[in-house]
Amino acid sequence: MEPRTFLNQVSDVLQGIQAGEISALTDAIERCYREGRTVFIVGNGGSGSNASHMCEDLGKGTLTDFERQRRLKVLSLTDNTPYILAWANDEGYDRVFVEQLKNLASPGDLLIAISGSGNSPNVLRAIEYADRIGMETFGMTGFTGGKLKRLCKQTLHVQVHDMGITESMHTVVFHYLIVELKERFRRIHEGAA
Repeated sequence: MEPRTFLNQVSDVLQGIQAGEISALTDAIERCYREGRTVFIVGNGGSGSNASHMCEDLGKGTLTDFERQRRLKVLSLTDNTPYILAWANDEGYDRVFVEQLKNLASPGDLLIAISGSGNSPNVLRAIEYADRIGMETFGMTGFTGGKLKRLCKQTLHVQVHDMGITESMHTVVFHYLIVELKERFRRIHEGAA
């Protein structure tokens, strides 16, 4: 495949992302910030890497005043390797996220679940638990959206049957979120000052 062919495909997929879905995710994160709720993020493989990246950007990249500004409570459940390995080894990999939520999550918190296929068992179990305790759930998917698209209260779906492009589009959305939320959080901070 020629580079231009690939870039054109990526551009077409990007144009197909629904702006309303991006706005809904932005609003959900802003609500957590305003209410002092926690945002949890999960994913496997490249989506797990995206979860870590998104967590870092939301935690630091949304600040304009490092000393006085209230911070977003955000945690990627992909990052505590010993804890993940203990649960995976002793009880099964499908429990690595849900067990962390049992320790940390509260009703009204937000769970962002990233899965290109939408069918990762550990992600689905986390969503099911989050629903049971009254968390907000937001799925980020590709391909057909899988079970995740049906289970989540809200979704951002990338309509493409390619994992690399799906993960890349999720990253593009994350970077938009940081730009928009940094401005929203700045206004909230200055309004409170």
